Amino acid sequence: MLSSPFTGVGPVSVPAGEVARILLHHLAGGEDTGAAADLIVWRIRFPRVLLGALVGAGLALAGAVVQGIVRNPVADPYLLGLSHGASVGAVLVLTTGASMLGALTLPLAAFAGATAAVAVVLAMARHRGRLLPMRLILVGVAFGHLFAGLTSFMLARTDSSAAPQQIIFWMLGGLSGARWATLPVTAAVVVGGTALLLVRARRLNALFLGEEASAALGLNASRLRWYLLILATSLTGTVIAVSGGIGFVGLIVPHLARMLVGADYRRMLPVTVLLGALFLLWADVAARIVVAPAEPPISILTAFLGVPFFMLVMRAHGLVTQENA
Repeated sequence: MLSSPFTGVGPVSVPAGEVARILLHHLAGGEDTGAAADLIVWRIRFPRVLLGALVGAGLALAGAVVQGIVRNPVADPYLLGLSHGASVGAVLVLTTGASMLGALTLPLAAFAGATAAVAVVLAMARHRGRLLPMRLILVGVAFGHLFAGLTSFMLARTDSSAAPQQIIFWMLGGLSGARWATLPVTAAVVVGGTALLLVRARRLNALFLGEEASAALGLNASRLRWYLLILATSLTGTVIAVSGGIGFVGLIVPHLARMLVGADYRRMLPVTVLLGALFLLWADVAARIVVAPAEPPISILTAFLGVPFFMLVMRAHGLVTQENA
């Protein structure tokens, strides 16, 4: 099975044939056997693989959308403050111990934080009634730092002895907390968001080409940007709520997809979803084995890949040149 390479690798290795047998047994309705391999594969690693695929796909898709909205190749949800806003909402729940909605409290708080961040950034980025892409990025970066400061303040002020460890783990990002209960809402948002964006891929193409191309097709660019930002917010808030802050996926993967199939969103979006899932799954495998049995946060590995790639993208687009230095 395709999941065997990702599910069997870790501090305790499980052969691919054994992984396939266990998964087929449970997918056919079988009960837990109580064996150690069964527990590792079905209860721990397979939900983690599914969640990793969803988180990677969601972050990559949100990155592709944000790059299309602002028409900037180095944009991603982090640069617009979405991720930091989601962090504020989630950390508020963790520090106060709020649980009025049970398991949905944390995801909903992260989504609310991302939504509030978008609302503030959009309000500050508008100039004479227009939403200017470069202004949107600059305001997003500025408020991202503000939201990060709020998160640090809540961490410093909490009286809970367990909250700081939970918050630090959550902010660094990881998939070790994956459980079957976390999958349905995440899957619904990612799959639904993918479907909605695929239907509007042609409009994304026009928006990426600029205001004139959008007007020529009879599109309301401002309304379309709002709609796409809501989708990007939904994707970002939902996946960060279950995985924490994992950076650079939304920056790297859309560029890889463009290299493979071109800039047409009708082809690029499906490839982005697939590459995002695979990228994060392999990063998770590396996190499990690079310093086993310890497990570094995935965000460390994605940062080691993302920072050099970020610089290469800026240089390739003339944003970092000797003349501008």
